[in-house]
Amino acid sequence: MPHPLGNPPSKIIAVHLNYPSRAAERGRTPSKPSYFLKPPSSLAGTQEAIVRPRGCELMGFEGEIALVIGSRAQNVRPEDGWKHVRWVTAANDAGVYDLRYADRGSNLRSKGADGFTPLGPRLLDARAVDPEALRLRTWVNGELVQDDTTDTLLFPFGELIADLSRLVTLEPWDVILTGTPAGASVVVPGDMVEVEVSTDGLSTGRLRNPIGTADHDLEPWGAQPRLDRAERESAYGSAYVHEALLDEQLATGLGSVAVATISAQLRKLGLPHMSIDGVHSSTPGTRMVGVAHTLRYLPLREDLFQRHGNGMNAQKRAIEELRPGHVLVMDARRDASSGTLGDILALRALKKGAAGVVTDGGLRDSAAVAELGLPVFHAGAHPSVLGRRHVPWDTGVPIACGGALVQPGDILVGDDDGVVVVPPELAQQLINDCQEQEREERFITEQVAAGEGIDGLYPLGPHWREAYEVWCEKNDNAEGEQP
Repeated sequence: MPHPLGNPPSKIIAVHLNYPSRAAERGRTPSKPSYFLKPPSSLAGTQEAIVRPRGCELMGFEGEIALVIGSRAQNVRPEDGWKHVRWVTAANDAGVYDLRYADRGSNLRSKGADGFTPLGPRLLDARAVDPEALRLRTWVNGELVQDDTTDTLLFPFGELIADLSRLVTLEPWDVILTGTPAGASVVVPGDMVEVEVSTDGLSTGRLRNPIGTADHDLEPWGAQPRLDRAERESAYGSAYVHEALLDEQLATGLGSVAVATISAQLRKLGLPHMSIDGVHSSTPGTRMVGVAHTLRYLPLREDLFQRHGNGMNAQKRAIEELRPGHVLVMDARRDASSGTLGDILALRALKKGAAGVVTDGGLRDSAAVAELGLPVFHAGAHPSVLGRRHVPWDTGVPIACGGALVQPGDILVGDDDGVVVVPPELAQQLINDCQEQEREERFITEQVAAGEGIDGLYPLGPHWREAYEVWCEKNDNAEGEQP
């Protein structure tokens, strides 16, 4: 189907970053909006294929809300900006990361190809909607991957129009793509991407676009597809970056040492406040190592719960945003007087590949959760639903959990002693230091078991250093002789 505008716009303007969740993924929050242009020839409609050029690997999707200008806007004020919007619809700001280097900043070839800006399928009358009450959702092959609302935008729609109109006259039919939330990633030929914008019973319907591949090679003149690690990280989003930080060697190393040992070594490095206090494992004997994905609750306010607590709220979004290896970390302000997780959401986290869940709030259905085998650390069992104390507020932001500051991308390690937060850049040093500490403690344990006193022995003092080195050499030789 053709795109729903009828008349072609004079320009398509796209915002780089506008959702806090996406800014958290990217690790930067702009103080002012920035933009790039897409050519009108990139427009497409629902059911039209988005064709990945042959030779390109990373075809990205970005579900967005598109504003269609209805009246000429020049030097308008932020409070008057929305008056110049005539329609709202769904959009997919598609692009190939393989060509970003060729037009760094302008995105012309990476995002401006024919068919890379599908819109539709229906236009919503802007006069009938609240611009701060729109919901944007994206599905890939039927799985919800993006879900966010416009009430927390970095730059509200009226401000975008006012900012642009200071220098660029906006004409009727011009399109503004208003940014994408967290969850944008990579699709491959054969995938189906769907985007919908809805509010108060109104919906654009689902913009459906299959991903196809070109039937010919990209002509040899001009820039050719090229990728590096940075582009791969940008394409796959936070999940790729965080998993790359926690490679198999780091996960194995951190999983081999006790949380108590890690805590002691963090203290030696000048970081004494890295433990998440007051939480314990729902299944004693389990260990957890993973990368933080964060969820923040705020105190219950009944007038705000209707908007923030119902439907696909931040709690459910956080679950759906999980990727293999993530630990969902919840900031419940150390209030365990209502549940912050139950068995159904815990099961969904398990199915998403989560490495665990940590909450300084309450846990519902504690027996059922314990049977799942998912490491869950919580502040206490409680039968009440979260609406008794909490409003799910946002995801992917720095939080406080059990008195510790946790950033998205931090590493969480848990065992029966509790949970500690490990800065990724310190992980390898901590593994080395912890393994040496535990080796010393095995030597000390043997001496104490043999009847030695602890003065000068624990911690290991100079008097015992030579004996320890002999013990290490002996044990190293014994290990080397084992088949």
